[in-house]
Amino acid sequence: MSKIAKKGKSGCTYRRFAPAGRSDRKSILPAVRKMPLTDGEGVEKAMKAHLTERMVKAAEGRSGKDTLIFDDDIAGLALCIYASGNRAFVLVYRIAGRQRRLTIGSWPDWSVTAAREEAKALKRRIDQGDDPLAERIEAREAPTVRELIDQYIKEHLPKLAKRNAADQESMLRKLVEPEWGARKVAEITPADVDRLLRKIAKGRARPHKEKPKGRRRRPLAKARPTPVRANRVGEVLRKMFNLAIKPWKMCDDNPAAGFARNTENERETFLTPDQIGAIAEFMAAHENRRAADVIRFILLTGARLGEALNARFDDFNLDLAIWTKPATGTKQRKMHRVPLSREAVAFIAARRRATNGDWLFPGDVEGQPLREIRRFWNQVRKHIGMPDLRIHDLRHTFASLLVSGGMSLPMIGKLLGHSQAKTTQRYAHLYDDPLRQGVDRIGDLLRPKLFIVYDADCNNDSEALSA
Repeated sequence: MSKIAKKGKSGCTYRRFAPAGRSDRKSILPAVRKMPLTDGEGVEKAMKAHLTERMVKAAEGRSGKDTLIFDDDIAGLALCIYASGNRAFVLVYRIAGRQRRLTIGSWPDWSVTAAREEAKALKRRIDQGDDPLAERIEAREAPTVRELIDQYIKEHLPKLAKRNAADQESMLRKLVEPEWGARKVAEITPADVDRLLRKIAKGRARPHKEKPKGRRRRPLAKARPTPVRANRVGEVLRKMFNLAIKPWKMCDDNPAAGFARNTENERETFLTPDQIGAIAEFMAAHENRRAADVIRFILLTGARLGEALNARFDDFNLDLAIWTKPATGTKQRKMHRVPLSREAVAFIAARRRATNGDWLFPGDVEGQPLREIRRFWNQVRKHIGMPDLRIHDLRHTFASLLVSGGMSLPMIGKLLGHSQAKTTQRYAHLYDDPLRQGVDRIGDLLRPKLFIVYDADCNNDSEALSA
């Protein structure tokens, strides 16, 4: 399609469109109405025309400026021919006395028919007082999940114990941010949460930790299901989106509020007296007395590894046999007071006589506590033939011994510092055997006595004998 320019009496330039190959005035399309070209903000306003696919394809813009060709059917709908030659449909409208130009979509991804329908819908919203362009700008500037994660790590994680905070940061950076980082916070739906947690629960292939020397790199290890990890991620997401609602005001609802939890098969290992004796025998002969004392202390108190490593002598009142765990060192970030056994008191007193400094287990760096006993623990596991035994299983063993001693679950939960009763319920089954013995005893007492009745053929009278 060619362009025909004409200079009017007013001095304005007019453009009309004619079919390709015909540039005389007689060939000008009668449906086209003249509209003066104006230069303003890099835009050249052209005439009105009935937009069709053929016309949109053939139209030419003015070099170096955007050209608008308005539709004669939908007021404000226009074809914008950019200086680059690309084409898009736009809607020009006024709201609150301001003129706005909203891009509907690029041609040919958007057809003329689709652009008209979208323009009608937008105009209905405008008539109701909405400003689609302002909403689009607001949505573009809305916070992303990556920004939410950054704020969560910066403002919330410092309130948690270091190990817990590091674990949550690792989950968010490695499992959540790669999937959602660029998405808007308000766009995340419960379906997105369920999809992500299912993916995490399936596990992923991992590279072997050993680096090959002079050999081809080994293939990835097979993916192992991680339902527990998925549940932990779900809990972190629920907390993070709660903060996003209030006080951070990044969204209106929590997509992780009712996430579907995966079935967890809790691995609970309780050491037998013989196994505890084997560990004690190994530790007594080992040269690493400091690491051995950490394990002994955990068995005596049921403490978490982090609580044991960060214990200070000032935290203990040996006269009252009380250990006051500061809020900064507990998982729940709450001060926790626990009684100490006579054996634990004697142990701490011995450590105090043999150790200089503030820490119960000082590290190799002056003024710092011991950080790692993993190598020693691997030797312990190998010695007793339990390669999957965790240090945390010592805490379970401590709780099991309390159960066998007759302590109630609420008291055990308070002693271990459990914030939720369901955490302590994992030890409920340990009551089954002594309870069963009790009910069996009652059953024995209530069991009906047996009577032996002599046969009727006997001359003697029937006589009942107790069993």
